[in-house]
Amino acid sequence: MKNEYRVVVVGGGIIGCSVAYHLAKFGETDVAVFEKDFISSGSTGRCAGGIRQQWSSPHNVILAMRSVSLFEKLSGETATDIEYKQGGYLVLSYSEDEAREFEKNVRMQRELGLDVEILTPKQIKERYPYLNTEGVKLATFCQKDGHANPHLANFAYARAARKMGVHLFTHTKVVGIEFHRSSFIIHTNRGTVKTRFVVNAAGSYSRDVGKMVNIDLPTESYRHQIMVTEAVRNFLDPMVISFSGNFYIRQSKHGQFIMGQGDADEKPGINYDVTFKFEKDMVQKMMNIFPPFGNLRIIRHWSGHYNMSPDAQPIIGQSSAVPGFYYAVGFSGHGFMLAPAVGEAIAQMMLHGKSIHVDISELDIDRFKKGVLREKNVV
Repeated sequence: MKNEYRVVVVGGGIIGCSVAYHLAKFGETDVAVFEKDFISSGSTGRCAGGIRQQWSSPHNVILAMRSVSLFEKLSGETATDIEYKQGGYLVLSYSEDEAREFEKNVRMQRELGLDVEILTPKQIKERYPYLNTEGVKLATFCQKDGHANPHLANFAYARAARKMGVHLFTHTKVVGIEFHRSSFIIHTNRGTVKTRFVVNAAGSYSRDVGKMVNIDLPTESYRHQIMVTEAVRNFLDPMVISFSGNFYIRQSKHGQFIMGQGDADEKPGINYDVTFKFEKDMVQKMMNIFPPFGNLRIIRHWSGHYNMSPDAQPIIGQSSAVPGFYYAVGFSGHGFMLAPAVGEAIAQMMLHGKSIHVDISELDIDRFKKGVLREKNVV
């Protein structure tokens, strides 16, 4: 570890590693990434790996579209197979109000250039005969949506960044940050370094890192559970999700089904426990929606965290109170799918003063002073 770096990134998940990778790609290699555990140990390595462009917020649509264009190149750029598959996202609606909202969203998404279609229950059944469409009002489908392996994508960025000169330090916990006019002193459990810029990409611990420089980031972390079945022959190409039905499910490259749902009774805080209630509820729901799943066995079950913002949209920008302190936090369960575009945008802000490909100015923390519209497409 050197005594000084131009940029320090706090957090070695896919957001932090994407920032580091893009900084190095654009020529800034005097970068250190501090990860308190190991690469992909936090929310990235515990997510389902979905990559979706169908949102109710135009900001999220634009960010996701840019991310997809970067995901499409990532395996080639980093010489790492991230198991990226554009099998589509099938989004099911189970209520009339939600169906009308979906129709409005599709108009907005198409205006932004997204190729998305609306399917009737009959059309859904024709395409996916194994899916029970009882109670479904309509669905939306985007073929360019899909999924990838979160661990492989995270490591693709990390290894490529390291090859370009970035220093990655695992098991290195940031315990304090001092700000002195135009520079920072970063205190870790392995020593102290000086830096000009800090990027808070600490995921579930984003608020704690913000408080180190007296910035109160309005984020809270909530446990979310996921379970995985044994592998069977691949037959489910799209990620299937429902906000009113409260579930998501996809089939991995190796045949396992990865599935999860939200819990309205979950309290904020760091909690990695798992519950039998989740398994029971998930099994009952999936057997109803996918009747052929009746004899599948559960082989793994874990939990991770959604780092939630008040409007379920990411908080991205530079602090006006502490110049040089950047944050990319509050992704509300969707950091993985937005990471390529966010890493690129933060790197461009730091090097060029603005994001070039995607305008993220309205995702700054100051938006909460004016009132916001909540992203509705969240499980």
